[in-house]
Amino acid sequence: MTSQTAVSTASTSTVTTAPLRLAVVVGSTREGRFGPKVARWFTERAALRDDMDVEVIDLADTPLPADLTHTPGPEESKALEAVSPRLDAADAYAVITPEYNHSYPAALKNAIDWHYSQWRAKPVGFVSYGGISGGLRAVEHLRPVFAEVHAVTVRDSVSFHHAWDLFGPNGRLTSPEAPDAAATTMLDQLVWWGRALRTARETSPYGG
Repeated sequence: MTSQTAVSTASTSTVTTAPLRLAVVVGSTREGRFGPKVARWFTERAALRDDMDVEVIDLADTPLPADLTHTPGPEESKALEAVSPRLDAADAYAVITPEYNHSYPAALKNAIDWHYSQWRAKPVGFVSYGGISGGLRAVEHLRPVFAEVHAVTVRDSVSFHHAWDLFGPNGRLTSPEAPDAAATTMLDQLVWWGRALRTARETSPYGG
């Protein structure tokens, strides 16, 4: 019994401490979008950590079919195959979203709706940008959507108010201290929830 317990403990420890697989989902697909600048900054911040492996899923590069009412054809299936396995492999998500007309982009909702099991029992964090609201209304609309697919959204987010004034001509933040601190807080929460939920899924598959 003691030997079995030791093996079990060691296995759980390995699952808990392995780097978290973080998928950064870029939600805007509009021509001339500002999102890639925000995504590059955030991805570089996350990549500095040794407790996560980061992959970017840009919905503009991998457009998904808009019609969910029929069985996907060959081209639609190809598009889904470029996204779905990568979402499924992730332990956690960071969603980069602008605010369009007080909410989030249609392409992002479409990507959420095409998937279900991929989101279940995994944490989601948000990096938003926009005008005076900094995209926070988009984030608040996304929280109940992700709750419906059984994801867990972390409390803290990163928001850029009047984002286009905060990044210089080289695409870098002119005053990175506050955003860097906010990103660290959010990433710490994603790691905690990501590890806890990954261990839970390994030991007891989620059946909610």
